[in-house]
Amino acid sequence: MAGPSPTRRHLSPAVVGRYVRASFGLRPAVVECGPLDGGGFAAVWWVRLDDGRDVVLKVAPAPHVRLLRYEQGLTAAEARYFRLVSADLPAVPVPPVLHHGTDADLGEWLFTGRLPGRSLADLSATGADLTRARHDVGRAVAALHRITGEHYGYADPRDDRPDPRHDRAGHEHDENARTCGGGGRACGDTWRDAFGAMVDDLLADAVDWEVPLPAPASRIRALVDRHGDALDQVHRPALVHFDGWDGNVLAAPDATGAYRLCGLVDGERWLYGDPLLDLVSPLLFRRVEDEPAHPFLRGYAHAAGVPLVLDDGARRRLALYRMHLYLLMTVEMPSRGITRQRNPERHDRLARLLDGELTGLADT
Repeated sequence: MAGPSPTRRHLSPAVVGRYVRASFGLRPAVVECGPLDGGGFAAVWWVRLDDGRDVVLKVAPAPHVRLLRYEQGLTAAEARYFRLVSADLPAVPVPPVLHHGTDADLGEWLFTGRLPGRSLADLSATGADLTRARHDVGRAVAALHRITGEHYGYADPRDDRPDPRHDRAGHEHDENARTCGGGGRACGDTWRDAFGAMVDDLLADAVDWEVPLPAPASRIRALVDRHGDALDQVHRPALVHFDGWDGNVLAAPDATGAYRLCGLVDGERWLYGDPLLDLVSPLLFRRVEDEPAHPFLRGYAHAAGVPLVLDDGARRRLALYRMHLYLLMTVEMPSRGITRQRNPERHDRLARLLDGELTGLADT
């Protein structure tokens, strides 16, 4: 069992009311509200207002709380992501941004509309047939990848404006025109540079938080360098959701009873990079190259208009991205109040998975 996450603020109905007034004024008022299940980073509550709206409040960690390096500015990043997707890809269902606020007492928070449906994680536990929904997710993710950034890696969390320039048709920009605007978070003019910086940050976080890893940091970094030629095959910084596991995907039945996608949420960890990075979380703890008939992949290929080809370079990159995700999930545990003593299964599973990816990369 995990303890209370140190990054999640404690909220109450009275405190939620303060956020509502700070965002919308004296009216509307809160009719009812309650916490939403999900990840351990931010506090998230559903809120019903007396004007009939159902909204979601997400409150960032308090300023004094220690975070991982890449987690700086995630609330502003999420607001920017939702606005960007809403403006350029209205068919992709993301929550509308209603208010992004900061205050000396309340900290930083985000109000969005509440989308219908239940998470695929919840629905999977019921035995529901989610084939159509997963196909829809693949199509939506392929659409996201048509947006191109001006650099690789994370956007500047201090900048809540839409990107000043991106190519909806997916064409590559002039390399000389790109600037790295990560605001201290990992980014670069090439995907090799940005991805290497992302791994470096996690390895530095592991030292800061005294997280034991199943392999020396030098071995992990050396394997990233060894497969740098595969990373150099990425020539366009595509918009990547990154965190598309089942808990962040909402679905609801249509008129025929088939579950269909109705929401991609929790967009705070987005970045610009290799589209293949988005093929890892939807098949969490599995290998996408072993499941070519998965409905997510069929939907992705259908929307992309071309078959998904996983050649040697793509397979090596997928192994690097699984390694990165397992490293992230390992390093974040103490910041979420998760200890090996209280959750040995999670720790041991991630250690096995991370070691397996490192071994495979070393043998390739």
